[in-house]
Amino acid sequence: MYILAFDTTAAQCSILLKKDNTVLASFNQSMDFGQAEVLIPEIKKMLEANELQFKDINLLIVCVGPGSFTGVRASLSAARAFGLACPELALSGISAFDAYALSLEPEEVAELNMVIIETKRDDYYYQLFDRNLQKLSEPQAGYYEDLIENLRYKKVTLIGDGVERFLSKPSGMSLHCIKMLDGLPIESLLNAGLIAHNNKRDDYPKPLYIRAPDVCLKAQ
Repeated sequence: MYILAFDTTAAQCSILLKKDNTVLASFNQSMDFGQAEVLIPEIKKMLEANELQFKDINLLIVCVGPGSFTGVRASLSAARAFGLACPELALSGISAFDAYALSLEPEEVAELNMVIIETKRDDYYYQLFDRNLQKLSEPQAGYYEDLIENLRYKKVTLIGDGVERFLSKPSGMSLHCIKMLDGLPIESLLNAGLIAHNNKRDDYPKPLYIRAPDVCLKAQ
């Protein structure tokens, strides 16, 4: 089975192409803007290098957010366009929270696990998982004090690209594991999508927006 996964929701453009358990091609570039312009050409290069056409892809996995409004739309627009062009293509939309949680090794999992995603504002995106990586909360946005309130009195593991900023203040928490990442591992996204697909839980890609986009109105 040919599987393609990609993510443009944060400050990167990441793409992974696999055949069963074999990585055929990968791409990762840090970038705050312009992911939409990079995504399609890089996918095209990967397919051509492996003598594939898009119709050969069996499963497409895309990160649905949270992240920048433009980045989320870029990923979902591409995934939906591919789905329209290839109706037989299986689509799986995966949240960054689920993919981050899945990247924890068994020995890193604690009684309470929190995925913290950078917002580049004063707040954070976060979600809680139990020791079996089952969701304990809905995805939400909150400030430092909100996150701390959820983490008192328990051994916790923190993971995500927002962990470093979050821990820049003394917390007094009982920490089991700290996993600071610069961005979402594309392999974890692919694995999360594959698990969903194998369990017949493919979720048609829908944007995960936790708050309204920041907009600026021009002065009249």
